[in-house]
Amino acid sequence: MSNPDPPTTTAPAFIPLEANPELMTSLLTNLGMSPTLALHDVYSLTDPDLLSFIPRPAYALLLVFPITPTYESHRLAEDSLLPDHVPTPDYPVIWFRQTIRNACGLMGLLHAIANSPAEFITPDSDLDRIVKTALPLDTIGRARLLETEESLARAHRAAAERGDTAAPEATDEVDLHYVAFVKGRDGGLWEMDGRRKGPIRRGELDGEEDVLSEKGLVLGARKFLEREGGDLRFSAVALARGYD
Repeated sequence: MSNPDPPTTTAPAFIPLEANPELMTSLLTNLGMSPTLALHDVYSLTDPDLLSFIPRPAYALLLVFPITPTYESHRLAEDSLLPDHVPTPDYPVIWFRQTIRNACGLMGLLHAIANSPAEFITPDSDLDRIVKTALPLDTIGRARLLETEESLARAHRAAAERGDTAAPEATDEVDLHYVAFVKGRDGGLWEMDGRRKGPIRRGELDGEEDVLSEKGLVLGARKFLEREGGDLRFSAVALARGYD
C-alpha cells in the first residue's frame, strides 16, 4: 500500500485522540474494559527506574510517533515484502485495518485491549460484542464493523473533546500516529498498526517477558526511536493494572 490512509473526501473521520492516560482509560472503561486496568504514562523507554513505576505485566504499549519520510520509506520497503493479512478466529492476535481518518488512537486502544487476557473485558459489554463479532470477519468486514459501531464513535468523541489541549477538527491532517505492541497468544511480540498490511510479529518473548521488558522494547518501540535519531515527538502509554 503506497498510501494506506483513508481517503480524505469519503472516509468517516474522528477528532484526533490526545495521548492522555486518564481519558484513554475512561474511553475503554466506558466500552467495557475491566476497571482493574488503566493506561499509564511511560516516561522513558530506556530508563529502568522510570519503567519500574508501571505495574507489571504490561499488556500493551502504545507509542505515538511522527510519520516522517524516514518512517514512510521503511514502511513501504517492509510492506512490499509482506502478504495481506488473512484473519482467522484462532490467529494469535486480532487486528483491525484503519479506515476511519484520525482514529489511530482508538485503533491502538482497541488493539491493546482486544489482545489482552479475555478476563479484562466485561461480558456482554459493547467491547465484548465488538470483539466477538469481529473474530470471524475478514479484514474488510472488521473495518466496516468499526465504521458503523455507534458506541465507538460516541465514546471516542466524548474522550477527544475532554482533552487537556484544544481538540483539532476531525478533518484536520495530523502527522502523529499510534502503534500498539502486544504479546500474542503465541508468545510473540506483535506490532499492531491499522496503516500496515496486517499485524507484524517482531520476535519471541519468553514466558515472563512483557511488552516493557528489555527484549520487548529492543524488538519493538526502541526501533522507532533509533530510526528517527533526534526527533523528540514521541510519547508512550502502557496498559496494565491500575495502582489501586
